[in-house]
Amino acid sequence: MNILLNIIWVVFGGLMIAIEYVTASIAMMVTIVGIPFGLQTMKLALVALWPFGTSIEDNPWPSGCLAGIMNIVWWILGGIVIALTHLVWGLVFCITIIGIPFGIQHFKLMRLALFPFGKDVKY
Repeated sequence: MNILLNIIWVVFGGLMIAIEYVTASIAMMVTIVGIPFGLQTMKLALVALWPFGTSIEDNPWPSGCLAGIMNIVWWILGGIVIALTHLVWGLVFCITIIGIPFGIQHFKLMRLALFPFGKDVKY
């Protein structure tokens, strides 16, 4: 069932979201300081392509205040824009009963887009 839902997801907007993540990742990897942000964004792009069957958990290792600082910098660099994209798509999909699972996935990805550091993705 997850495979079918993931295929429908890619057709109805998942590919666009993944391209948005990859574009942000390439833009961030231009500088050496942006490489950790770009690598994290590539991980988010993979989740944006196949969200069904993945779970997002807090990292078991304490990441300290570095993750908090990196999340704040991430908000400035583009996390808020990507999170707003997930919010809009989530609301659009939740209009219909059939689209509710896809809207829920967008809301899950929105939370991850706001706080990507200190999180671990399980496939």
